[in-house]
Amino acid sequence: MTPVVRITVIGGTGLIGRKVAARLREAGHEVRAASPSTGVDLVTGAGLDDALAGSSVVIDVSKPRTYDPDAVWRHFDLAARTLAGAETRARVIHHVALSAVGTERVPQPIPFYRAKAHGEAILRSSGVPFSIVRATQFFEFGAQIGAQAGGEGTDAARVADTQVQPIAGDDVAAVLAGLVDEAPSGAATEIAGPDVMPLADFVGRCLAATGDGRAVIADPRTPYFGALIDRRELLPGNGAWIAPTRLSDWLEEPRA
Repeated sequence: MTPVVRITVIGGTGLIGRKVAARLREAGHEVRAASPSTGVDLVTGAGLDDALAGSSVVIDVSKPRTYDPDAVWRHFDLAARTLAGAETRARVIHHVALSAVGTERVPQPIPFYRAKAHGEAILRSSGVPFSIVRATQFFEFGAQIGAQAGGEGTDAARVADTQVQPIAGDDVAAVLAGLVDEAPSGAATEIAGPDVMPLADFVGRCLAATGDGRAVIADPRTPYFGALIDRRELLPGNGAWIAPTRLSDWLEEPRA
């Protein structure tokens, strides 16, 4: 029988956090979901010591609510430092961090990814044993990207002319939850879905599934979250773990 581990999921009430917490509870672990809605503020540290008390593993899937470059940098800088201090006090033995494929690109043009890489650097130097999982775009965010690319009611949505290899949120959660039973790797692992496709195709298929029939146009002059990027900027490198769920199958699943 797998021993019960007390785990704190930072961002545990969000899309991926809820999935991770559910998997861990099904495996018999004790799970605490930490987020602003549960009284935990990563930036100020409010409620954080209580949320980590007694936990030996922390899974961090948190992110800021804005993509403003200055706000994003401030969030990941302060959150990483605050969390590292709390984990040291709580004697956490494994920090599992969810990051994004592409954060390691140097120089990194995308403000969100550059800030995320800064947070990773703080984690690496914190002394807390860690594992980093860098994932590609989630299936669940495809329609959201389309909505931000012009909004409903416009004739077409324009997105960056780039390739993506999106992944199902459930597959991401499975990888993160599985690391609880493993030793910290002290390294970053990339994970991605099984199919490479143009970002415009990914977004268009997700929009269509919501009833939004707008055309989606790949435009090399359109930035991706604040930066112009090349066509392979968002793809994983060799050796990435490839998830089993295909976008076509996921789009056919009934969901609320």
